[in-house]
Amino acid sequence: MSAVVRIAPSILAADFTRLGEQIGEASAAGADQIHIDVMDGRFVPNITMGPMIVEAARRVTELPLDIHLMIVEPEKHIPAFIAAGANNITVHVEVCDHLHRVVQQIQENGATASVVLNPHTPPLMIEEILPYISMVLVMTVNPGYGGQTFISEMLPKIRTIREMITARGLTVDVQVDGGIDDHTAPQVVAHGANVLVAGTSIFRSPDGIAASIAALRRAVVQA
Repeated sequence: MSAVVRIAPSILAADFTRLGEQIGEASAAGADQIHIDVMDGRFVPNITMGPMIVEAARRVTELPLDIHLMIVEPEKHIPAFIAAGANNITVHVEVCDHLHRVVQQIQENGATASVVLNPHTPPLMIEEILPYISMVLVMTVNPGYGGQTFISEMLPKIRTIREMITARGLTVDVQVDGGIDDHTAPQVVAHGANVLVAGTSIFRSPDGIAASIAALRRAVVQA
């Protein structure tokens, strides 16, 4: 596991009337990457953003763009997201009948490939794909909406995945997404996570974007 915990603000919670400005604020405040949640209204109930938002984000930041595809048939859309500026594409195990092929497609198009597990999906579902990916995303809420409550029962799952990675001698990040703030961040890091996605706690905090990112970092360091 990387010794440095990385913070990935999720623009799902941003003010879209000021999206460029808020991405700029997050970048200036020390964010490590920008997380973009893509929802199709089929795999999850909500509909959010597509390649045009990725392309717009690419114009206003040099930070890596981390794209979480909460969509069915991701293989049909991966090239468009990478052409728009995505650096990493994360796909759901639950929708990929041929996961290795999709991972290869992402890499062949020039991005790093990651996989994600919903809360109900066991770690064993990613055991065989671990040598081929850059990151595992553990959902700590049910995907589809921002602002949900952290599911603490996912903590052992995070630890199990980290142990799986370590036992194989792999360099694979463990990302968490859902209900991450300065209270839950230390818990997930203690269990093996090293990339934190946070939306509401950053973009909708009354303290502002920079102060919220700083609070997350302090909480992790002090844990």
